[in-house]
Amino acid sequence: MHIEQLYTGCLSEAAYYIESEGEVAIIDPLRETQPYIDKANGRGATIKYIFETHFHADFVSGHVDLAQQTGATIVYGPTAKTGYEIHEATDGEVFQLGKINFQVLHTPGHTPESSTFLLKDEAGNNHAIFTGDTLFIGDVGRPDLAIKGDLTKEDLAGLLYDSLRNKIMPLEDEVLVYPAHGAGSACGKNMSSETFSTLGAQKESNYALRDISKEQFIKEVTEGILPPPQYFPKNAMINKSGYESVDVVMDRGTKALSAVEVQVAAQEGALILDTRTNDDFRGGFIPGSLFIGLDGSFASWVGTLIQDLKRPIAIVANEGQQEEAVMRLARVGYDHAIGYLKGGVAAWKEAGFELDTLTSISAESLKKQLDSVQVLDVRKCSEYDAGHVTDAINYPLDFINNEKRELDEHTPYYLHCKSGYRSVIAASILKSRGFKNVVDVTGGFEAIEKVGIPIQENSVI
Repeated sequence: MHIEQLYTGCLSEAAYYIESEGEVAIIDPLRETQPYIDKANGRGATIKYIFETHFHADFVSGHVDLAQQTGATIVYGPTAKTGYEIHEATDGEVFQLGKINFQVLHTPGHTPESSTFLLKDEAGNNHAIFTGDTLFIGDVGRPDLAIKGDLTKEDLAGLLYDSLRNKIMPLEDEVLVYPAHGAGSACGKNMSSETFSTLGAQKESNYALRDISKEQFIKEVTEGILPPPQYFPKNAMINKSGYESVDVVMDRGTKALSAVEVQVAAQEGALILDTRTNDDFRGGFIPGSLFIGLDGSFASWVGTLIQDLKRPIAIVANEGQQEEAVMRLARVGYDHAIGYLKGGVAAWKEAGFELDTLTSISAESLKKQLDSVQVLDVRKCSEYDAGHVTDAINYPLDFINNEKRELDEHTPYYLHCKSGYRSVIAASILKSRGFKNVVDVTGGFEAIEKVGIPIQENSVI
């Protein structure tokens, strides 16, 4: 028996490769299918099953493409209805894989179809559970992400309480817990940075597995849930209904475009997405472009800020990174990249088009002129409340597209986040909306604290 966790940091997502006697099961695969195929081929094995724990909301699964390319069977738990061929398992159904087997445990709560796959080893002993978003390390899945239905988040939280106590907690303490996500995912509230554990350890440390009433569990699980990113329900629907082949998406998105072609595309409504580094963007960028760097939480910010999944996207990337940009867009359902700017911003300038720049200052420089400038803090509300520059305005990047407060486009705004990634994204958005006097504070709040700028906390009552 061979078990391998395939963890993707930018999505905080874990897929799994399990093999026995030359037969393979893949659990919750990402959009790019070739790595799974190559791994199986390299080990002389055949992919037999693709187990899906639920309709994922935070990424587009590779299940449909992988099944078409390998002939493997896609398996969902009870109540899952899709727009493509699957095996809808019954609760307790067993799937043989070489000398091991998987038993389906229907564990609704995160979503109605959510299921846990219990792996039994060659001796028939319970070895591991692949819990999807039902049970995380230190947390459980939020109950408000299901595709529209009659169940409320309180209803689903109640189902989750029962699932945990009736299906998972009776298992042996030594059973390994392999979830679909770790710290950084928006599918839970407070996940551990650990990516696996034992059930016994979780019974001792996970707040959701304490000896509490269903009413108290529902209250704790539903309290403090921030609104999900706008792309979550869209990704869940894609996973339910099916999608265009990733090979087609990659071929289209990696087409080389001239500066003129990019300009024409933008005039016709395409978004120019700059995926380079903060420093690259500050030094010169195409006017009106949106910055989201590949070196940060690219996929989640794309999903949060680009509201139309079908909008054409022209990519600006550092040399050789265009394929990575297109794939990472596809992972979260943005399948309509039309190509990348060949030669980058240098080609744009050589074609006679103007570049814009982003003014930046150090935290030390900000300190010297603090009394005469307006600071715009684009961190989360919780970060702002924990400590912020006195008189700074909190304008969270997470909600910048829904923010109703009016900013004066003629007022100079000095933007910062924690370290500098989010503030450059926010600056690119404001610049695209006509704000001329946008200044980025390099190093963000981390640098601001070091130079001794006065910090204020919001007391929580």
